[in-house]
Amino acid sequence: MKFSLFYHSLVSDWNHGNAHFLRGIVSELLALGHEVRVYEPQDSWSKINLLQDHGIRALKQFQEYYPGLDSISYSRDTLELAEIAAASDVVIVHEWNEPWLVNGLGELREAAQASRTDNFCLLFHDTHHRAVSDESWLRRFRLDAYDGVLAFGEVLSDVYRRHGWHNHVWTWHEAADIRMFYPRKDDPNRPRGDVVWVGNWGDDERTAELETFLFGPVRDLGLSCQIHGVRYPQLVLTRLAEDGVDYRGWLPNFKAPEVFANHKVTVHVPRRYYASRLPGIPTIRPFEAMACGLPLICAPWQDSEGLFTPGSDYLVAEDGEQMRTHLRQVINDPGFANELSARALETIRTRHTCGHRVAQLLDILEDLDVASLDESATTTNTGSTSHAYS
Repeated sequence: MKFSLFYHSLVSDWNHGNAHFLRGIVSELLALGHEVRVYEPQDSWSKINLLQDHGIRALKQFQEYYPGLDSISYSRDTLELAEIAAASDVVIVHEWNEPWLVNGLGELREAAQASRTDNFCLLFHDTHHRAVSDESWLRRFRLDAYDGVLAFGEVLSDVYRRHGWHNHVWTWHEAADIRMFYPRKDDPNRPRGDVVWVGNWGDDERTAELETFLFGPVRDLGLSCQIHGVRYPQLVLTRLAEDGVDYRGWLPNFKAPEVFANHKVTVHVPRRYYASRLPGIPTIRPFEAMACGLPLICAPWQDSEGLFTPGSDYLVAEDGEQMRTHLRQVINDPGFANELSARALETIRTRHTCGHRVAQLLDILEDLDVASLDESATTTNTGSTSHAYS
């Protein structure tokens, strides 16, 4: 099939965690023989900031790690939506797109339905909390003509069901790209440490939580800690330096497995909306850590959909004191840490890879009566642990 995907960016992951999942999905679709084109705005916020901070070398690194992936850069004046739609079997539009694009594709789909040509399937993909945190946000979009919604958590799917989507909304969780995220050997040429945390500052969405579940325990236990991410205020950077925390700035997503390999544990501190109003949505970070065999300790979040097994795949700290206890145990007991990470890795490989999500997507498209699928392209090796890009 011919897929056209409209996302914020494929080539840049600067403050853009969705890039991991997108890259994995595109890789899996291509491996199955589908045609995939990814469209991203030429002035995408993520890519502009990446180039400003790190230059063209950062984009060349992406190409080195993903030699088979590329995107089509566009502006509003140059994008021919009608031509793209006519040449596509499936069009997926991410929620981080401008209303003119989301609505324009909806109008094309509406016209196709009216003329009974039904030449493409149109899906909306939501991976953010804006549908519950900003009541006006969803009203910007005219989704009536869309064939369905892909939401990255059941609680978010329920939001769309309440808006009338009913049987045309599917929960499509994020997952690990195990072509890129898998356990690596530690590198003696890289800094080693106890704790590593990868995450962006996030506009005060978890400031207190980071102090309780990361900064405070690391400081109190005297642990070595490396932090990667962007948009940290200078006041926070000064405080981290005083605490002896090694702040390393932006980390290319595809290099995270190499950094994970030189640390003993990581912590997941969900943003406030995911911990409170969107329970059951872990976001991409836990998938990344588990897929790389790095022990994970989480601040409280409710795994209401049973994606993992708390206490078996990862530990839960209800408060700062329990976080200190868990950190001591994982760091000082390698046997326990290895058992924890091994169970998590098995859960990822058997249930939560991008291969699993592509298989689910193809099932959804079959339910929607999209053009018959080639038999050879309907089965994916969801248990594959291949490390080579194909």
